Amino acid sequence: MTTWQGWQHFATTPPPTPPQPGDAPRSTEERLAYHSAFVTVRTPAIDTLATQVRTLMLLGRHQQTTARPSLIVTGPAAAGKTTALLEVGRTCHLAHTRKHPAPPGRTHQQIPVAYLLVPPGATAKTLATEFARYLGIPVTTRMTQTQITEAVCHTYTAVGIRLVLIDEIHRLNPRTTTGAEAADLLKDLTERIRATFVYTGIDVASTPLFAGVRGAQLAGRASLITCGPLPARHGQTRPFTDLITDMENALDLTQHTPGTLPRHASYLHQRTAGRIGSLARLIRQAAITAICDGTEHITKKALEAIQLDHLAEEHRRPRTRRPATTA
Repeated sequence: MTTWQGWQHFATTPPPTPPQPGDAPRSTEERLAYHSAFVTVRTPAIDTLATQVRTLMLLGRHQQTTARPSLIVTGPAAAGKTTALLEVGRTCHLAHTRKHPAPPGRTHQQIPVAYLLVPPGATAKTLATEFARYLGIPVTTRMTQTQITEAVCHTYTAVGIRLVLIDEIHRLNPRTTTGAEAADLLKDLTERIRATFVYTGIDVASTPLFAGVRGAQLAGRASLITCGPLPARHGQTRPFTDLITDMENALDLTQHTPGTLPRHASYLHQRTAGRIGSLARLIRQAAITAICDGTEHITKKALEAIQLDHLAEEHRRPRTRRPATTA
């Protein structure tokens, strides 16, 4: 998705849909493919991010003299940050193309959204090259960073980019010379491209990204949204149980009993530490296993047999106490 063609395919391909009453049964291969992709459940993080992005885009629409307000989505790994970012980007893309349809004879009128990953050990030139690669802007080894940046700013303005999504922002380290130059490039781009920038990264507030003068400039322009694990309870609501229910309702298993997974909400919360990504993987993997072994339903025993990502398993593992020492 870090090229325009890939992003357009993602944004315009209808997302997977749960089985509907009256639909013909899907084949085994179709159901395996469905659970592999699975649905994106609307979460509070997606709703908050969508509202903030819409507001900031309106706020910066006619701003001319300085960089437009930006947004940083932070939180631990597997908390659903990238999923929320992509879902909001897809919504923006579809809304823009509906409002501004392509003229006859052309496949598109404008390109509203750009999605990029910060490369490991990013320098200003490699980061500028990522911006260029998204739109297929020709870049040669002889081109300087300034030449690439000029081409990027001109082309992004010409095609009408309105929203720039930058993932893995925690890879930037402004305390190093190359990291500082890359951070300066981002600042330059936010001032020259008429778009709202949204960054996503792991625990950004605890990284060097907000340190020093450059960090103060970024912190002064960017709002921070924390996308953390879902709590088991929030006041009178149970957001984690609600998420489990939505995921269970989307399953396509012939023998699964509705209500089974919500009854194990406490176990699932302890197993995944409330991380949306870990929960989605656990349920998807259990569904695929149930189809392959013919059981066609998910039980706690089946969930227990699945090994999750290392982060979730480390959280689950009991910590051993050190023996007390005597004087």
